[in-house]
Amino acid sequence: MSNPIKKSAFGCLGAILVFVLLIVVSNSFYTITEQKQAIVTQFGKPVGDPVTDAGLGFKIPFIQRVNIIEKRILEWDGVANEMPTKDKTYILVDTFGRWQIDDPLKYFERLRDERSALSRLDDILGSETRNTIAKHDLIEAVRTTKDREVRQSEELVEADRSGKVGVLKPIRHGRTKLEEEILSKARPKLAEFGIGLLDIRFKRINYNPSVQKRIFERMISERKQIAERFRSEGAGEAAKIQGNMEKELREIESGAYRTVETTKGEADALATKIYADSYNQTPEAAEFYDFTRTLDVYQNVLQKDTTLIMSTDSELFHLLKSADGLKD
Repeated sequence: MSNPIKKSAFGCLGAILVFVLLIVVSNSFYTITEQKQAIVTQFGKPVGDPVTDAGLGFKIPFIQRVNIIEKRILEWDGVANEMPTKDKTYILVDTFGRWQIDDPLKYFERLRDERSALSRLDDILGSETRNTIAKHDLIEAVRTTKDREVRQSEELVEADRSGKVGVLKPIRHGRTKLEEEILSKARPKLAEFGIGLLDIRFKRINYNPSVQKRIFERMISERKQIAERFRSEGAGEAAKIQGNMEKELREIESGAYRTVETTKGEADALATKIYADSYNQTPEAAEFYDFTRTLDVYQNVLQKDTTLIMSTDSELFHLLKSADGLKD
């Protein structure tokens, strides 16, 4: 009876030893993927260098622990905060950014996990965004220099010379430069935590709701004044063009009339010369010409009810007298 019991006891002990050995072996090895990196700690303190290469690793079982850290680019989405600009306009600024863990050992020692890192990003990026916005006018945050270059010919120049609408302030930096300024100021501060800040951008910029309606009304009023001035200038230019057109038209008509009259005069002179040359060839032809011209005058002057008073030495009377003599 004792032999079977002993064999059973040895079998159970062997199974336990194999199970314990499997547990020890499984806790001695770990794997790291391409997307991760790791810090090995012993009693909570890091030991050795960070594991940044993918593959199989070894650690002391039950004593050492593997802390997995993200290697990929991570996103940060800031909370929209109200902040004043240099020209004392309160706006809501919503930002977002991209970051990654450059120094896993420093990151682990200072922050430990991603939640702490995001909290630190909120503090630093929010502070630098507020400082940058406060140093610049509103137009620098909402416009870029390229926007102004496109409208440089117009520049929304002084729409009302009486002073109701002024010239827009020049854009010296623009939204992109402000983002770069925030990035350059926040990057070294986050590097102290092992974080590499890759980029930060403005997602949305809105006016404070309490003043938004008033600002929009002012903008509409200014744009109406600008439009009215443009319409006034356009009407003035139209009147000037219309006046020049009428002046040129009168000059053209006057020149054409002068040309027509000159041509008619020259034609009449030429016709008279031709008639004169024709009828002055002989005395009889000249006398016949005078006779026909006189008849033309009679035809134009003497009508049915015409009363004509002439002197006795008038050529017209002489011809009529001669005609009466012939008749007698």
